[in-house]
Amino acid sequence: MEPMSQPTTASLSPALHPCYSPTAHQHFARLHLPVAPACNIQCHYCNRKYHCSNESRPGVASELLSPEQAVQKALAVGAMIPHLAVIGIAGPGDPLANPEPVFATLRELKQQAPDLLLCLSTNGLALPEHAETLAELGVNHVTITINCVDPEIGAQIYPWIRWNGRLRGRDAAETLIAQQLLGLERLVARGVQVKINSVLIPGINDAHLPEVSRVVRAKGAMLHNIMPLIARAEHGTYYGLNGQREPTAAELAEIRAICGSDGAMMSHCQQCRADATGMLGADRSAEFSVEKVAAMTIDPQAAMEKREIVRSAIVRRLQTQPFKLKQPAHRTPARPRIAHSNTLRLAVGSMNGQTIDAHFGHLRELLIYQVSADEIELIERREIARYCHGATTCGDSDAAMAGAIRALSDCAALLCARVGFTPWRALENAGIEPNSEHGNEPIAIALRAIYEEWRASGRLPELSMTTRAVA
Repeated sequence: MEPMSQPTTASLSPALHPCYSPTAHQHFARLHLPVAPACNIQCHYCNRKYHCSNESRPGVASELLSPEQAVQKALAVGAMIPHLAVIGIAGPGDPLANPEPVFATLRELKQQAPDLLLCLSTNGLALPEHAETLAELGVNHVTITINCVDPEIGAQIYPWIRWNGRLRGRDAAETLIAQQLLGLERLVARGVQVKINSVLIPGINDAHLPEVSRVVRAKGAMLHNIMPLIARAEHGTYYGLNGQREPTAAELAEIRAICGSDGAMMSHCQQCRADATGMLGADRSAEFSVEKVAAMTIDPQAAMEKREIVRSAIVRRLQTQPFKLKQPAHRTPARPRIAHSNTLRLAVGSMNGQTIDAHFGHLRELLIYQVSADEIELIERREIARYCHGATTCGDSDAAMAGAIRALSDCAALLCARVGFTPWRALENAGIEPNSEHGNEPIAIALRAIYEEWRASGRLPELSMTTRAVA
């Protein structure tokens, strides 16, 4: 097939990647294509057999796609979601353990949708031998999951890898780490942007992650994303079944702050599914099943032209916004912080990052702002368990509520579009003011209104104080 006319260079800017830019994820969508079923390593935190439609977790996908189905889905999503900027392959296994379908998909996408960024996530075991091919296929961004650079620690995370047979224990970890770091070097040498993901595992690699951050940055990684371990017994993972605890929000913030002192950190990760579709935190994968995509009629050239128009409009809007919230400088500060006189810390529920548009029960992330008379600063993003699953409830709502209260414990109020009666009462009992009066308003306007209301009523803190510690 002849390649389509090329888009402008501006449309291919890495600033459009929702996972690499704290601004881009508020405006641009991404698509993950599940074309890689097999994996070449085993991690104690992973079980790809588990699936729940309400679960946002790496390795989870509703359907496995052939390369042909994947390309058709990409074209359909690109036509229906014109702010789509990135197509990635992240599983449900490891893409480089499935090179034939993955490379076939990437090769066709490069031809049929050249305006979209291509990215890939890998454990890195097979990365050195494929780095050149990835660069040739136009893969702009690669994420490598590196949880340690010490084989003794790695032996506690990886029970085995497939490498000329099967290696176990320290030998497996030593081989994996060497391959990961070699692959990182080869990608950087070819101009590929590399992000490192690390899973924070309390008692195993928590104290070691600053060393991981130092090593990967020295080898050219542009961004480090430290994610909390997900270890629920119902997922059937080794850690989940054996009682390995997950990190607290405070522990995660502390490690991110320590590692962030040396370079750029990512703090808005949603630990997305292998079939994630749309904006971060607002998945639309159910709209694009194989059956539904097959029934769609798509004009790829017209869709690409529309995407270019939409992207240009978003960029112009960002450049001319009369009021911009202050974004964090790539690092998440450790808690507790100091709340100074006449300063409010407020939490926001937002799916689009622009307006107060989220129902409390649907939240997986809280946006935490520090508000003063002359500044509104986004200081942190905190993950929480979803409180409400409707008719498909899976999990303990009481536990989710308790976790949300812990995450909100240093905030004066929570702003959402809607808050149910039961969580409303629980928040009030915990000393956190729920507020749904500013639903669908821009975040900056709503936060300014709350601040002025508190100032007029004399409720602003008069003295410097340490915020409440997070349990």
